[in-house]
This record gives sequence, C-alpha cells and structure tokens, in this order.
Amino acid sequence: MVLIPAGEFLMGSVPGLDQTARADEYPQHSLYLPDYYMARTPVTKAQYAAFVQATGYRQPTRRENGQPPTDKQDHPVVYVSWDDAVAYCHWLSKSTGLAYRLPTEAEWEKAARGTDGRIYPWGNQWDGRRCNTPESGLNDTTPVGAYPDGASPYGLLDMVGNAWEWCATKWGKPYLYEVGEDEWLEEYLREDVRRALRCGSFYDYRSYARCASRWFDSSWFRDRDIGFRVLFAPRRAET
Repeated sequence: MVLIPAGEFLMGSVPGLDQTARADEYPQHSLYLPDYYMARTPVTKAQYAAFVQATGYRQPTRRENGQPPTDKQDHPVVYVSWDDAVAYCHWLSKSTGLAYRLPTEAEWEKAARGTDGRIYPWGNQWDGRRCNTPESGLNDTTPVGAYPDGASPYGLLDMVGNAWEWCATKWGKPYLYEVGEDEWLEEYLREDVRRALRCGSFYDYRSYARCASRWFDSSWFRDRDIGFRVLFAPRRAET
C-alpha cells in the first residue's frame, strides 16, 4: 500500500491540450482529498485465489480447477464484477481489521497522475513501452510489475493499460463534485447500477490509456480485461 498525501490535484482534461480527451472528462478542476493508501498494483490472480479458497466464493470465469494458471499468478485478476471486487474488499477488511474498499474515481485519478494534471502517469507524451495496450501486440495481460517505467508519481504500477479497474463511484453522477466519506459509503449499496471503470487495458488502444479516461459498466458485468485494486483510508477522529 502506498500513501497518497492529502492535498489538491487537477482532475479531468483540458480541451485541446489532450487531443484524445472526451466530453465526459470536462471540465478539469481542482479537488482536495484527504490522505489515503492505494495498492501499488492491481489485485493479482494469486491474491484473489486466496480469497476464493478462504470463503468458497465463486471463481473467476475460465480458471482451471479453481486456480490461476501457474505462469500467470502475478497477472491482474480479471473476469471479476464490481460485486466480486466489493466482496473481496469485505473479506480483506475482516481478515486484517482494516477498512479496505474500492477507490472513488477521484481517488483513483489522483493516485494515477499526481497533482499536476499530466495526461499519462509518466508525463504528457505517449510512450507505448511504459504500459500494456494493443500497441504492444501482446493481446493478453502481463505481470503487474512488468512496466516499472510506467509508474505514477507515487510509484503505483499499471495505472493505465493491462486491465480496467472498478471504482466505487456510480456512473452518471455529475463529473464536477467533491467526494466525502458519507458519499462513498452510499456507493456501496448493493444494487444493479452502472459503476465507473478506469485506465484502459491490453484490449483498448492508447486513447483509453490516460489518467483521466473513464468508462462504465453494470455492477454484475465481467470480462477478460476488467479487474480492480484496493484502497485503505485511515479512520479520522471527528472534530
């Protein structure tokens, strides 16, 4: 887990500056977030297998004998829905005594780009050697530590490419908003709603592999390029 310090950051895109930005990324705005800890990598197949073994929870699609392939245990787990990801967070919280959860869109984006509004985790210029997108020609996930040169300003890996990542945020909320503790708790209501996804994948071209890029799907949806990572926010005394 990596500390993301409290403070303001630039969220969203600027028309004209990022030529591949889409309308749902506007306007770029400054947003303050308290400190939190974000996982350095997405949850891996091996980590998710431990959850399945401990709880008897359903296995991701296309696994053999309930185990990830031996040559892919350090790849991001995929074929997991938003509901599956939340169940993993609940199990991890119960197992550790810490309040793990999915990040909101704002928390995810700050961890990916830092405070200066950069387009990619490494800067403003595209470099296909720093992430796993179709331009690499691999057509599959890669180990979560395969692209160290693509790290975010905080040292997080795979923040673009490899696998989409579920966020806690409901899709369709106004993009210009502030995220408070009560709000993200409400996001955990189990209902069939669309949820935000971030970062693109090995299956989606470079226009999606940007810190501000957004997508969505139903909370029950699973696919070969959708995974997640976890967040831990320290509990703060009320004032």
